[in-house]
Amino acid sequence: MRRSACALRDNVKLTKVKMREALQGSGYPQGFFVGGDGIMPSRPKHPCAHPGCPELIPYGEKYCEKHAPLHASEKKDTRAGGSAARGYGYRWQKASKAFLHAHPLCAECERHGKYTRAEVVDHIVPHRGNMKLFWNRDNWQPLCKQCHDKKTAREDRNFPREYKY
Repeated sequence: MRRSACALRDNVKLTKVKMREALQGSGYPQGFFVGGDGIMPSRPKHPCAHPGCPELIPYGEKYCEKHAPLHASEKKDTRAGGSAARGYGYRWQKASKAFLHAHPLCAECERHGKYTRAEVVDHIVPHRGNMKLFWNRDNWQPLCKQCHDKKTAREDRNFPREYKY
């Protein structure tokens, strides 16, 4: 019984391999790839995310080859160290959790008479890499995710990214 199950499994593998080889050699239409159990459509290309660039790029990439070097600073968490290298490591996680435990309500919502649970410890004045300002607890405030996202978007709008045109 076991022998026939192994033979069946090996036969299925051989069939998939033969099918894959036959289809790849047959010039199957572009935009499809052979994988898994058969022929799969590939995801469509999308425009480069650089403002005004119409170049179509493969799924999983954000910028075309021409504009990728201009946006290298956007790959914050993919570089070595990621968020921990910017100060948001284990020490920050412990400190922010304790701060949220002591200050459970969103400061911005409270100013408007609403009571919303705080989820994020925000730096009132953006630290921009200044570790003294980063760890200054007088510069921290508890915010809900919605208020934090609004505040961050407002601040980032006034702090231009480094584009090298």
